[in-house]
Amino acid sequence: MFRFASAARLAAPARGARTTLNNHAAASAGLVGTSSNLTASTASPCTSATTATPTRNFSSITARGPYSTAPLRTARTTAPILPGRIHALPPAVVQVGSYRFQSTVTNADAAPAQPFVPLAKRVLVVGSGGLSIGQAGEFDYSGSQAIKALKEEGVETILVNPNIATVQTDEQLADKVYFLPVTPEYVTQIIEKERPDGILLNFGGQTALNCGIALDQMGVLEKYKVKVLGTPISTLITSEDRDLFAKALQEINIPIAKSVAVETVDEALAAAADIHYPVIVRSAFALGGLGSGFAANPEELAALATKSLALSPQILVERSMKGWKEVEYEVVRDAHDNCITVCNMENLDPLGVHTGDSIVVAPSQTLSDEEYHMLRAAAIKIIRHLGVVGECNVQYALNPDSLEYAVIEVNARLSRSSALASKATGYPLAFVAAKIGLGQTLPEIKNAVTKSTTACFEPSLDYVVTKIPRWDLSKFAHVDRKVGSQMKSVGEVMAIGRTFEESFQKAIRQVDPSFRGFEPPTDEEKHLSREELDVALRNPTDQRLQHWAQAVDEGMSADQIHDITKIDKWFLYKFENMTQTRKTLQSHTLESADKAALLAAKQAGFSDTQIAAALKPSADGKKAGALAVRAKRVGLGITPWVKRIDTLAGEFPTSTNYLYMTYHGAAHDVKFDDNGTMVLGSGVYRIGSSVEFDWCGVSAIRELRDLGRKTIMVNYNPETVSTDFDEADRLYFEELSLERVLDIYEAEQSEGVVVSVGGQLPQNMALPLQKQGCKVLGTNPEDIDRAEDRAQFSAILDKIGVHQPQWQALTTVDEALAFADRVGYPVLVRPSYVLSGAAMRVATSPEELKAFLALATDVSPDHPVVVTEFVTGANEIDVDGVAVSGQLIAEAVSEHVEPAGVHSGDASLVLPAPDLPEETRQAVRAVAAQVAKALNITGPFNMQILEKPGHPLRVIECNLRASRSFPFISKVLGENLIRTATRAMAVPDAVHAPIDLQASKKRPYVAVKAPQFSWTRIAGADPVLSVEMSSTGEVACFGKTLHEAFLTSLEAVNGFKVPEPGMAVLVERAAGVTDEMLATVSKAVIRAGHPIVAADATTAAAITAATKQPVSVLARSPQWLAQVEGGEPLDSVRAAAKADFGDAKVALVLALAVERALAPNDPAYAVRRLAVDLGVPMLTDARGAALFADALAIRREALRAGKPIGPVDSKGQPMGEIVSWNEWIAATSEKVV
Repeated sequence: MFRFASAARLAAPARGARTTLNNHAAASAGLVGTSSNLTASTASPCTSATTATPTRNFSSITARGPYSTAPLRTARTTAPILPGRIHALPPAVVQVGSYRFQSTVTNADAAPAQPFVPLAKRVLVVGSGGLSIGQAGEFDYSGSQAIKALKEEGVETILVNPNIATVQTDEQLADKVYFLPVTPEYVTQIIEKERPDGILLNFGGQTALNCGIALDQMGVLEKYKVKVLGTPISTLITSEDRDLFAKALQEINIPIAKSVAVETVDEALAAAADIHYPVIVRSAFALGGLGSGFAANPEELAALATKSLALSPQILVERSMKGWKEVEYEVVRDAHDNCITVCNMENLDPLGVHTGDSIVVAPSQTLSDEEYHMLRAAAIKIIRHLGVVGECNVQYALNPDSLEYAVIEVNARLSRSSALASKATGYPLAFVAAKIGLGQTLPEIKNAVTKSTTACFEPSLDYVVTKIPRWDLSKFAHVDRKVGSQMKSVGEVMAIGRTFEESFQKAIRQVDPSFRGFEPPTDEEKHLSREELDVALRNPTDQRLQHWAQAVDEGMSADQIHDITKIDKWFLYKFENMTQTRKTLQSHTLESADKAALLAAKQAGFSDTQIAAALKPSADGKKAGALAVRAKRVGLGITPWVKRIDTLAGEFPTSTNYLYMTYHGAAHDVKFDDNGTMVLGSGVYRIGSSVEFDWCGVSAIRELRDLGRKTIMVNYNPETVSTDFDEADRLYFEELSLERVLDIYEAEQSEGVVVSVGGQLPQNMALPLQKQGCKVLGTNPEDIDRAEDRAQFSAILDKIGVHQPQWQALTTVDEALAFADRVGYPVLVRPSYVLSGAAMRVATSPEELKAFLALATDVSPDHPVVVTEFVTGANEIDVDGVAVSGQLIAEAVSEHVEPAGVHSGDASLVLPAPDLPEETRQAVRAVAAQVAKALNITGPFNMQILEKPGHPLRVIECNLRASRSFPFISKVLGENLIRTATRAMAVPDAVHAPIDLQASKKRPYVAVKAPQFSWTRIAGADPVLSVEMSSTGEVACFGKTLHEAFLTSLEAVNGFKVPEPGMAVLVERAAGVTDEMLATVSKAVIRAGHPIVAADATTAAAITAATKQPVSVLARSPQWLAQVEGGEPLDSVRAAAKADFGDAKVALVLALAVERALAPNDPAYAVRRLAVDLGVPMLTDARGAALFADALAIRREALRAGKPIGPVDSKGQPMGEIVSWNEWIAATSEKVV
């Protein structure tokens, strides 16, 4: 029996797979026949190395973009024959309809399929560590899919990743998990202990890649015979080293921007003189454009190169192509040279804005067929020449006025764009890349999403996807809000529609629920004059969407805006369409708006809220609300259609569960007959809501499925595991808005909705959903509202006799001063609106209180200021628990390292807390039980409590939802409390009896969760721990003692490096740091074996007085600190500071502070910010700094005593213990009562 093989590659056809050649492959893909070639298009099976000349092109029926008119490819005729495989017979001519084309034909009966034998049986997967700007949750998604792919092939997996909030570190995935630093030293020890025969480096971002390259250069991989699976190390180095990369592309005549790799500022200036200004600087071995920027003259270049070379040993000075189009291709290649392009994407922003900060559209909307195929062919040529095995991202600059192009960079690994492409197309890139790494070929891998095609089939799209980044720059004072070549966004959203307008407006709302869509700013203070608008259009910021909308709204033409912004006019015309639709609505009342007007608005992506805001008031003067608009459109039969993301543009039958809603359609793609349970996801990652809530959502989905429930996930974040194809029974890539959740709830006839595992965004919908007749599972939304309302919650605490700090909502400055006088300073101040984004502050005197209130735009009955008693010297305790009908079932009590006043998201959490007395812990449990009963909690909750010796426990707040610490406490205690909470909400009777998790077990370990910051990305931000959260991620490590766990967790923070013995520590203090704090930290540093230097004579004298040790002052710091105080920018003193740090051998900065600086000319702020900009590790909290120095001293003293705590690295320095999470949990024993 003969079967048609789907692969064009002769060497490795699919094992026994029957693949038919069909009208899609022929007509839509453009298959044609020649005498010796199988030729296939982009929507067809794999391409191989030889190019055939197409005799006919066909246009795919897609939303936009020539996805099905690829250059025709054929197999190499000299391919090697692999033993034990099905081999291709001579090609046969096949007739399909009116199209003739060649196909390879396999004799399946002649060569029975052999079992696949992976290249490795025991694989170490290297994770990415804590989430940071430029390296976020996309690596949890990719790593999770990689581990699933390995397990499917029977491969034993070992994972090293200290990011305890991730799904990939769950017990169900990897066989062993190490919560240890992703550094060459620690990974070497894991390799020595576990002896893997393979390692995957492509799924952990830049952190894993840099670690792997270092391991190879150290000879570790060769010593232990560890194979690098997938793309070889040599290719990774070539793609990362800017000089090698440029030479490699020149070898195959692929154009790149004229550039020179340099290692000094003088070399950079010389290179720019040759290239001519303007130039762009890029850093080697860096992520997210770190250290990059544009320079228009030598002065700008010198400042930029100084900063960049502090972060990377090599930089590239290259010709600037600012204003060109930026285009990306995601390409996959296996070891047998089968190669496909999975997705192409176009940046709406022209070159000059980092792709991570750009608005991205897939498929490309403005490229011609010629441009599309030219870049596609180049991408395939590049990936083959470099020898990539797996997935690769190629970024181009394309001249909008010609066919001139240049390659910007190649990421020879899974990336942020890979996650977006995977979710946009339905093609499981990470899963496929992992299988390729094991040795499988694309034709042999089944597409796990479609279940009807192989992985050697390029997706075709009949919809438009829009990605918009999310920034949180408003949280920081003194910050530069311009967007450019260095990435600053903390997350991204992905929206799907049948038109650009529909997709684009969805995405805008997903980024921030306060945005209604493409509209100018509604706040008059954000409305710009024409002169200000011109400046804003030329210098894009994180607010550019509103600036574009204002420009169109005020009548600027597409030509005018294009001349300023260089945005393609196609997009600008779409902006005009949306603006015109809104202005048409403004001529109607709700009563006069007919079906045609409302349907046109919905098809253009307008929400009910947006329509209501645009409509005129009715005759009685009342404005229609969103629910009234909803009622009218539903009455007119205007409801959304549910469509599938099937990767095949509907041309093959598939059973995918990727869904979206659109107003362009005539029928649903799915049937609604199973009454599923909805789980609302966390939405976009942002400061305060990140991967930990995705872990919560995935845990809830998995528990519901284990309970036999059909599950429906609603989320729009492409970086998440919850939006993977194999988690929920149905996934809606949709808005988390009341309108859209109601649409899904009603269409699915859902039996209930879970709002308490996705953070604050879904929690805010609890009461509105209930009012619309939805069944909200868990705590009654009215009780949620009582806990959220400050006054009601305060009254409940008073009623049950639980203490709280005194507080009051005040409407005048005089009232605020009077309250502060009554309770005593310091006080915590939270104005309703503050300029510069500083939402909360601690005032220590009337002068500070008045100065801070002066920043508020208004203090009035409409804008009250909440002033709260600030308890000094207190410790903060977190309680995460689960209750059923008001009864406490389980809880975890963890303690902060830092004192109260540091936001819980930025604090280091300790569990079990060895310094917390048992009677205090029991008292905390009692308070939690009281509050749970008073609020009748069913499901997860979190409380923060203040503890101060001699004072009663005081409750700060209570959230009736999962918190960001649930993954940490669940993995430390060995019980998934979100699964317990989900069971409580879905089947309350099935929940186990109340248990004291901490008292019932004896644990020979302590775990510490440490924050991961991204200060290097947020130019100008003050890097101080305060009451406002700033961290972007977290890591956690275990140890036998608090000191050991804390030190190892700091080592696991990306960018933090323990100073080597003899290196200097710069100790500096800001206002509010006492002599006692300074003395404690300084003594600990000296004990750890480090000399201390200071930036000013006053601090140096205070340290000398406390320690009796001489402390020197940096040679140039008095001068550059005086310059900063005089108002000079930090850029002007950075070179002097770098020279000071280098001369003094400063390897760590302990810049002690209790509050952020009010002004950028504060000397203490200058020291902190310069340390960040120069890439020097830094701690700012006195308790944390002292604990770190003590821990380092203990570890080194143990080594000197001949009893090291852990192994010793290649430099002779002591390390933490190499113990897996599985081993720590296995060492837990039942307590004997």
